[in-house]
This record gives sequence, structure tokens and C-alpha cells, in this order.
Amino acid sequence: MGNTKSSSSASSGAATRVSSKAADPAPMGPSGMSNKLALGAGCYWGTDKFVRKDFEKKFPGSIVVKATKVGFMSPEAKPRFAKPTYQQVCTGRSGHVEVLSIELNKPEEHFEELIRFFFSFHDPTTLNQQGNDRGFQYASYIFCGDDKQQAISDRVMAELQQLVDAKLVKRFSGKKVTTRIGPLKEFTVAQAEHQEYLANNPNGYCNHFIRIKQWPKLVTDA
Repeated sequence: MGNTKSSSSASSGAATRVSSKAADPAPMGPSGMSNKLALGAGCYWGTDKFVRKDFEKKFPGSIVVKATKVGFMSPEAKPRFAKPTYQQVCTGRSGHVEVLSIELNKPEEHFEELIRFFFSFHDPTTLNQQGNDRGFQYASYIFCGDDKQQAISDRVMAELQQLVDAKLVKRFSGKKVTTRIGPLKEFTVAQAEHQEYLANNPNGYCNHFIRIKQWPKLVTDA
């Protein structure tokens, strides 16, 4: 059965067991879900590489490759710059996050898998920081295309916190998941030389790596 840790739910009296066994594939999402989202996980070169290459290898045909671009997105209603440059975002004061804008071919099948994968290749416990990269532009952020995506993202993040609490995820620096989740906003595409940067520069800078090789299983007892 593997190691488990139980905790009681104050609202329902149910107990959740966290198992070291691998979770089942993510369940199908609701029909009609948006196929668009954006992910911030630190330097967008690494986010692009891990989603475009590694996630796509794991789930062939899951992303619309030509529509997937790196760029900038702000959660603010009126950010300081409407269409910021890379240099403006690098100051950390533009209110924008470096993101990968993604379109999924079959969001019902792959959105939740993508969110699990997102949490697997970066550290969501270091607020506005990934490795030596510091500033709001490097925030861990999920920009959702609709409420259905947001509900799934909230649930997966809560599951991840349980895994951290149970010490089944040990490659993070902190003990509290600080990822922000909010609605999709206006996207500003980055310059051409930043698109697929690590594919074109294999020895380029990247501080991402796989921290969760398999998503552990949560079991809730009635």
C-alpha cells in the first residue's frame, strides 16, 4: 500500500489518506472548458521548454504548438504598461509576470494533467522567486481561461499542499504553496528571439527541473 498519512476534515468528518503510490491519470474535465491559459513559473524560457517539449512528449498532440508563445501578463486591471517590453518587465515594477501562453487541443483531457505537470517542474513555495531569479515577474501564477479551469487549479493546488504537508514532496524550498490563481488577462507576446529559446540555444539558462516524478495519490474516506 505504501506509506500513508491521514488527516480529518472538520467540515465533513472525512479522512484523507496521502499515499506514496502514483495517482491515477487526471479525470476528464467538464465539457465546454476553455482551451486557453497562461502559466508563470519563473523564467519563461524554462517554462516553454518543459511544456513544449516534455509535456508534449508525455501527451502527444496535447498543445497547439504554433499558438503557444512566451510573453507577459499582468493580473492588474490597469497595469503600469499596457504592452510592456522585456526590459520593462525585468525591472519587476511593471506588474507583469513572465508567462507561457498555451492553447490545448483537448482541454477536457489535458488541462488537469498540465496543472499537475506545472507544479512538478518548478518550486511553487518561493514567493516571486525561482532559484536566483527574484521579482514579481518570476511569480508562480496560473491564469485561467474560465471558472472551470479555476476550480480544477484550486483543487490541484490544495492537493499539492496536502502532499507537501505529508512530506511526500520534498524538492521544494518551503512548506507553503504560494502560487496565485486568477483569470486570463491581456497577453503581450515577447520578442521573436525569446520564442523556443532553449530549443535554439540548448546550453542556455534554465533553473527548472523535475521535482515530482509521479503525482502521489490522495484517497478520501467517506
